[in-house]
Amino acid sequence: MRLLLLLLATLACAARPVAPPLPAPPPPDPLTGRWQGDQVREDGGRRLYQFVLKEDGGKVSGAVYAGNGSNPITEGSVSGEQVTFVVKGATYRGQRRGEDLQVAIPGSRGATQSLATHRVSREAAPPPRPPITLPELRELPTNGLARTPPMGWNSWNKFRTRIDDKLIREIADAMVSSGMQAAGYQFINIDDGWEGSRDEAGNIRSNERFPDMKALSDYVHGKGLKLGIYSSPGFRTCAGFEGSLNHESGDARTFAAWGIDYLKYDWCTAPLAYEVSQMRAAYQKMGEALAATGRPIVYSLCQYGREHVEQWGAAVGGNLWRTTGDISDRWDKMSSIGFDKQAGLETQAGPGHWNDPDMLEIGNGGMSDDEYRTHMSLWALLAAPLIAGNDLRTMSATTRAILTDAEVIAVDQDPEGHQGKRVVKEGDLETWARPLAGGAVAVGLFNRGSAATRMTVRWQELGLEGRRQVRDLWAHAARGKAEGEVSGDVPPHGVVLLRLDREAARRRK
Repeated sequence: MRLLLLLLATLACAARPVAPPLPAPPPPDPLTGRWQGDQVREDGGRRLYQFVLKEDGGKVSGAVYAGNGSNPITEGSVSGEQVTFVVKGATYRGQRRGEDLQVAIPGSRGATQSLATHRVSREAAPPPRPPITLPELRELPTNGLARTPPMGWNSWNKFRTRIDDKLIREIADAMVSSGMQAAGYQFINIDDGWEGSRDEAGNIRSNERFPDMKALSDYVHGKGLKLGIYSSPGFRTCAGFEGSLNHESGDARTFAAWGIDYLKYDWCTAPLAYEVSQMRAAYQKMGEALAATGRPIVYSLCQYGREHVEQWGAAVGGNLWRTTGDISDRWDKMSSIGFDKQAGLETQAGPGHWNDPDMLEIGNGGMSDDEYRTHMSLWALLAAPLIAGNDLRTMSATTRAILTDAEVIAVDQDPEGHQGKRVVKEGDLETWARPLAGGAVAVGLFNRGSAATRMTVRWQELGLEGRRQVRDLWAHAARGKAEGEVSGDVPPHGVVLLRLDREAARRRK
């Protein structure tokens, strides 16, 4: 009996269905998608990154969207949770944890910063552009400002975003006490880093470092100076602060209410919102907004000379427009911008509308005094805005003398407003000339080489004839009369800047 029961139990167990094996865990989600994160700096700026990634067989492709546009991934790979990709020669390394991706972003001088991003889309598609309303293209009437190139100071070259109300007041004081105001400098321009958040109505507010922008404006105006400010057509500025995208009219009214006299409008993050073909309309939109305030505000277009801005900058209300990328306090960068990038633009400049090869680096310590005189001389011949970028509170006597030289500034501020041009180039030796009021000509003999040399310019190269009275502007000395040609001994990376005046008519006996 016991054996029979055991046999029946065995047969019953054998008849039961066998449970299928448990399924294998699903593979990790692929990397493909759009990942987004904000990089927050100590100064309060926020830089938005979007990584559009596509995983295929262990390879990664796509692009990085940040700052002023997008750059493609040239090579990339993924192994498990680890991802590596290269953009413009820089290597990004990331580690995925579900819907989060921690990315080490390469920085300058080998430094990296860690950025936490979150997947916001599983499609490897470019980030959507915000809805934008742009005006139909038209030619705006001139605002009547900047009849000579603007002269002033800007915070960016020396201080970047390390700025506050106290600094700006001290710079205004120094502009007066140093003699720069007397030399013609007017504008105290606050660059990026002043911006705070918007209130419930969308009005821009300054951050805690600038507690009362109207009071600061009143202080600057009380010195007989003018105040400038900075913004961007994008949703953020270059340093990651609040931009003017979709707030152009309101921001213009706020600037006017604060008493602002100058706006630098920087393209920077705008490529994340606009197509390149919309650039002119974007600048026109702010030009219209400034005009609508009724306040005279000099309008400075900062979009690095793209899209032949010299051909339409004045039409959107611009008084000056950048012709190149950013300058830096190095001889090679300054000379490349000044000599190599400005030739051929001279027909587009004149009273009220100027080509802008960027701000002055004089006194920031990266170049010699001779190189700084070359910088100042070339900008004067180019009829360029003279916007100093050094610390006016601590500048040396030599720096002050270069920035305030009355005879050189007179070339820059010549009322006829002709931009100079290159008339001779022989290797490292270049001669630039600019016609001045009254038939005079300013001539710069520039030596871009590393050894001192003697240079000669002939009248036929300048389109001149007859005798001319010659004055050496940096030496502040008359050199008598010359006919047919004039020469000068030029130091390496230096200049001899001359003014050639018509010979005074002889008195009749």
